[in-house]
Amino acid sequence: MTKSFEFVDAGRTFKCSLEAQEKTPSEKWWWFTVSTDSRTRYAPFRAEAKDNETNVKKRIVAYYDNMLAARAAPPTPRWNGKPKPVEVAGAPAGAAPAAAPAVKEKASA
Repeated sequence: MTKSFEFVDAGRTFKCSLEAQEKTPSEKWWWFTVSTDSRTRYAPFRAEAKDNETNVKKRIVAYYDNMLAARAAPPTPRWNGKPKPVEVAGAPAGAAPAAAPAVKEKASA
């Protein structure tokens, strides 16, 4: 497998390279940049023995397209204010839930 290559997909130029991490030089990762996002480098996955240029291209394009779709999606709401009151079956809407019965304590002997 070559250590670096370029390809064009959907008008975007991807520059890919196989690089080792500083702390674990034996572990190689696929890094890439995209012509439409030149300020960021991505390292989405480790290199594998079965890697070839064709399957790495497919994985990189799929990763980048999924990331763009996630960025474009509306944010997932994390907090919507106070929790909604629990409704009791058979109770009129807006009625307060029934209180739990009181527990009697045994007198100590």
